[in-house]
Amino acid sequence: MPQEDARAGSFWNRDFVVALLGYFFLYMSISLFFLLPLFLGQFNTSKSKVGLIMGIHSVMAILVRPFFGRMIDVRGGKRISLWGMGILIAATPLFHLVRDAGAFPLFLRALSGVGWGISMTATISLCSDLSPAQSLAKSMGIIGIAGLVANALGPLAAEEIIHGFGYGALFNAALLFLAASLACILLTREIPRAEAGKPSEPRFLRTVPVWALLIISAMPAFHGAVRGTMIYFIALFGKSIDIGRVGPFFVVFSLAAILTRFGLGDLSDRRGRKRIIFLSAVIISLNLFAISQVRTFGMLLVTGFIGGLGQGLIFPALSTYIVDFMGRENKGLAISFYLSLFDVGMGLGSPFFGWISDRLGYRKMYMAAGLFLLVSTMIFMARAPRTETDRAARAPRT
Repeated sequence: MPQEDARAGSFWNRDFVVALLGYFFLYMSISLFFLLPLFLGQFNTSKSKVGLIMGIHSVMAILVRPFFGRMIDVRGGKRISLWGMGILIAATPLFHLVRDAGAFPLFLRALSGVGWGISMTATISLCSDLSPAQSLAKSMGIIGIAGLVANALGPLAAEEIIHGFGYGALFNAALLFLAASLACILLTREIPRAEAGKPSEPRFLRTVPVWALLIISAMPAFHGAVRGTMIYFIALFGKSIDIGRVGPFFVVFSLAAILTRFGLGDLSDRRGRKRIIFLSAVIISLNLFAISQVRTFGMLLVTGFIGGLGQGLIFPALSTYIVDFMGRENKGLAISFYLSLFDVGMGLGSPFFGWISDRLGYRKMYMAAGLFLLVSTMIFMARAPRTETDRAARAPRT
């Protein structure tokens, strides 16, 4: 199939499917480490220290994504993705040597964050270049489904691996998934840069007030902060209330998000970005309040499902809002900008909310996270500018 046909026709062309599998295997490798806090907990360290080790992964991804985002627009995603995977493949086996919760695991998580920041951004851009250009939110949603499936299966598989074979086997499994991802990307062709669109200087830097840029930038960051709080602490929270396994929480969370994206993935294309961002953020905020009241395994699963609904809506709407704002010709830069901001939240939010948990407990930590997102969303809705998609959605139909 010609490459131009792949871009104009179905999502499910050969190159898109292979690239999507590469993204799935890459995310599986990373999601196995969602249960790394249990490994670090063996060393009797504080929750804020655990949050720092987990969060540094996101901080380092933040530092590299903007630079490599522009490189992706110029050189294409395949080569850059392979660079990032090489770093991850070098770092992952070294977790076998960790003997405490000190500087060494902090360094390894930082190095992994560099590889993740590069490879994730490049692989998403590669996949989106191979999908139809006219339905960006839907295509981003479908790409995100691969991550959601990995988000569900990774922690579930990690629990089984840990209970059956120990943490060493977990690190080996992560390396195997990276090898599978590498093979998929090597087999994928990419759209030439001339077809994907020539990058240009983002005009909004000259025309949009600084306060508006700050508000727009804050929304992905705040979403990342509360997402990190949910992912990185749910295992420890479950253990504190005598819920033995939390893998099913990730399963129902991801299942709900997947169902939402299949049924409503293009909702912001039709109804406007800001409307769907508001709806999804309210769902996530209220669900964080509900998590603070969880006392049974059944309640935990319900909150996982509701949280997944919110996540399934907010990622395609908020990420494509950033793409619309910066311009489609700067898609690689826009995706890296969004993911960097998201990781700012995860990197800074994890130790911050871990500090709240150390002092007030998990329940109040989740309540604080819900209030945090709700207030920031209200400010975003009141002050952030509308994109062309928002204006088209508000226009009367004739």
